[in-house]
Amino acid sequence: MNFLDRLGLGRRDLRAWAMYDWANSAFQTTIVAAVFPIYFHKVAAANLLPAVATSRFAWATALAILIVAVIAPLLGAIADFAPVKKKLLAIFLLVGVAATIGMYWIERGDWRLALLLFVIGNVGVAGSVVFYESLLPHLVDESMLDRVSSAGYAVGYLGGGMLLAINLLMIQMPGTFGLKDAGVATRLSMASVGIWWLVFSIPMFRQVAEPPVRVTAGDRPSGNMVVNGARRLVATFHELRKYKQAFLLLVAFLLYNDGIQTIVRMATTYGAELKIDDNAMILALLITQFIGVPFAFLFGSLAGRIGAKHAVFAGLAVYAGITILGYYMRSAAEFMALAVLVGMVQGGTQALSRSLFASMIPRHQSSEFFAFFGVFERYAGILGPAVFAYVVEHSGTSRNAILSVILFFILGAGILLFVDVDAGRTAARAAERDASLA
Repeated sequence: MNFLDRLGLGRRDLRAWAMYDWANSAFQTTIVAAVFPIYFHKVAAANLLPAVATSRFAWATALAILIVAVIAPLLGAIADFAPVKKKLLAIFLLVGVAATIGMYWIERGDWRLALLLFVIGNVGVAGSVVFYESLLPHLVDESMLDRVSSAGYAVGYLGGGMLLAINLLMIQMPGTFGLKDAGVATRLSMASVGIWWLVFSIPMFRQVAEPPVRVTAGDRPSGNMVVNGARRLVATFHELRKYKQAFLLLVAFLLYNDGIQTIVRMATTYGAELKIDDNAMILALLITQFIGVPFAFLFGSLAGRIGAKHAVFAGLAVYAGITILGYYMRSAAEFMALAVLVGMVQGGTQALSRSLFASMIPRHQSSEFFAFFGVFERYAGILGPAVFAYVVEHSGTSRNAILSVILFFILGAGILLFVDVDAGRTAARAAERDASLA
């Protein structure tokens, strides 16, 4: 086995698949995490009170999550009885790219336009990822799922971190790039995400084949595709009882990923309350991105030795430690240290959760099942911050709130303990055999 094989990138189509993570991760770093939120509050919503601007930004985020949660399962069901996974991915990709490039025209006071484009961009990236992830079970067998999934996250960390670093240089030194000022550089940085996303998605469309569709005689499509998709979606809800282990994993993932997303989303807010310098927090974000690259690969290798489930437990144990250390955090140096710890476990924990789920679902239903996975993943962005806010309001400090996040890791790990991976994989393979004989 050569070096690329050990990384999970030994074939051209696997490298092309992973490049889509490189492409779309720029949206998460520059738009979701770093540049857009600051630009929105300081420029687009400059004529609003800070609390009003924050509230409207939060509602826009929730709206984007809700839209994806409603439409993704239906589209996933359609994609499993028609060869349209890549076509639907392309539609969401182009919608998201158009919205992101459109952010270049956001000026002072344009908070409505900013939020509209932010919602559309979030729907585009989240919708495309549903179909991107549903391609994974068709590319490799169970023995390689962990490595390939981890490789995708690692490549995504690298791509998202590289463009963010370039964008921050543009904003800090606009003259070096021939730009008028930091405002133009910021708008160009947001637009650059759309271009980056589009260009680096090309290898996946060229090299990754559309998976064959396998349907039983009773499921053969007739009439309206949307009606058939809705029928399949209802049937999938009933079928979940056949895949008890996959469903248990989804519930566990909902809980512990809620903790992960809360730490990611609330870190800068918590740091600001502690008077930690903005530049230090942005640097910490970059550290998280680049530390995540080797450790995502390492988690893929670790899963091969001790199993994906045990590797996820290791990641959750580190996260529990992060919440405790966060409670005692006082300085920028300690914030940096926590950023390193997050970078060590974030990508690996999420990647192995994805590959575990992929191994316990029938391949011919991958789109609709990954649509549910995506819904659970997106809803994880709601409950944790709500609990965080509740604890802050009732205790008067974010220190207690950051410590409360440990409950999500404990509860998630507790449910994960009862997931029988072997039984889940056996049920999925049996369903595939039944479908092939029907």
